[in-house]
Amino acid sequence: MSPALEAVKAALTLFEFTVDDAARATYGHDESDMGDFLPDLIVFPRDTAQVKAVIDVCRQQGVPLTPVAGRSGKSGGSLPVQGGVSMSLERLNRVLAFNPADLTITVEPGVLLKDLQATVEAKGLFYPPDPNSAEWCTLGGNVAENAGGPRALKYGVTRDYVLGLEWVTPAGEVLKVGKQTMKGVAGYDLVGLFVGSEGTLGVATAITLKLLPLPRAVMTALLPFASVTDAAAAVSQVLLEGLLPRCLELLDDVAIAAIADRFPFPAGCGACIIAEVDGGSTEGVFAELTRLSEVASRCGALDTLLAQDRDQREKLWAARRLVSPSLRAVKKFKFSEDIVVPRSRVPEAIARFKQVGRELDLTVATYGHAGDGNLHTNVLYAGPHERPRVDQALARIMEITVELGGTITGEHGVGIAKKRFLSLELSPAVMNCQRNLKVFFDPQVLFNPGKIFPER
Repeated sequence: MSPALEAVKAALTLFEFTVDDAARATYGHDESDMGDFLPDLIVFPRDTAQVKAVIDVCRQQGVPLTPVAGRSGKSGGSLPVQGGVSMSLERLNRVLAFNPADLTITVEPGVLLKDLQATVEAKGLFYPPDPNSAEWCTLGGNVAENAGGPRALKYGVTRDYVLGLEWVTPAGEVLKVGKQTMKGVAGYDLVGLFVGSEGTLGVATAITLKLLPLPRAVMTALLPFASVTDAAAAVSQVLLEGLLPRCLELLDDVAIAAIADRFPFPAGCGACIIAEVDGGSTEGVFAELTRLSEVASRCGALDTLLAQDRDQREKLWAARRLVSPSLRAVKKFKFSEDIVVPRSRVPEAIARFKQVGRELDLTVATYGHAGDGNLHTNVLYAGPHERPRVDQALARIMEITVELGGTITGEHGVGIAKKRFLSLELSPAVMNCQRNLKVFFDPQVLFNPGKIFPER
């Protein structure tokens, strides 16, 4: 590898790159807890031409290339597991075109999600996808992983808002795929293929997104329950009653305990739902939230605590965003899963995950986007001595998920974290078809290698 890397460095002398040990350590780690994989060098292209040049050089020299940006991923998707070059897209961070009249915006992949949302909301528009890492995740990463978030219940995920892409393939081809219009079915849906491909089929250098009008009214409420079973049942009942809030977030007893010192949950609260409703008028939104409260009350809700203003709403969501990092105070280590089950199976799934924890003497926390069946099931543990039991717990959670008709990942992606479970969900024929797609775009298998598919 050394002569090839030296050739890559020689070819990239006009670009910004580093081999600094501290930088390599930073870019060899993400939020997945899957370990540290240091790249041999990191390059920082600033435009599409430089992205193409980096890809061309790595391909010619046979050097593995891994795209990376915010490193907020939970599945190890941006970790350079075979070393080589990490290509950071952080410096492609411009808004290329903003057309409020057409409800579209085109951005580079390094734009932070929070900055995009602030830009469009200043014009009275709305970009709904809102993963928990909105403060520091990038649009390129969101496209790679097909990110979702709490508002996916009503508004969908990243793929639902990507109209078009400028895409550089592992072969160095610059493709313009998709469209600039709201509708269009000319040819195969390559946008749908590329979004969620986890950086294995190339990278976006420009992303055209669909926008919506900003809802005029938003209301948020906290609904405490005595048990997580009651709370989970209430989620399904709310939807059966014909209500469609934009968020129905569930927190179990472990999640509540983890943030209890930062948010005042009412006495007797063993689980809760954060419900958020939006619409065109305050009166209409309040009426819908009132109906939701009545349904929840019949399912065992102890109260409905309405956020009185924007500050209170933000405090409630800030507490929700603290759940994942705060669980590390319960136990030093954790694996955060993002399984999805049919909504009607959410209560059963949570109960069975808790039972797995009891049988293996491990703490299992479950919270997340219960409205669309997307649960963040976290297995907490104290240290390496517990890893064998943790691995057993993860395997059983995945088996239960698929048995209930679910999927092993709803928004984090497969990466390296879940590839050993992929065969639970995909048949050999389907997996072989997907491997063939990978090889079609990347015959040398150099682009983000080691991801998604288990080793043969």
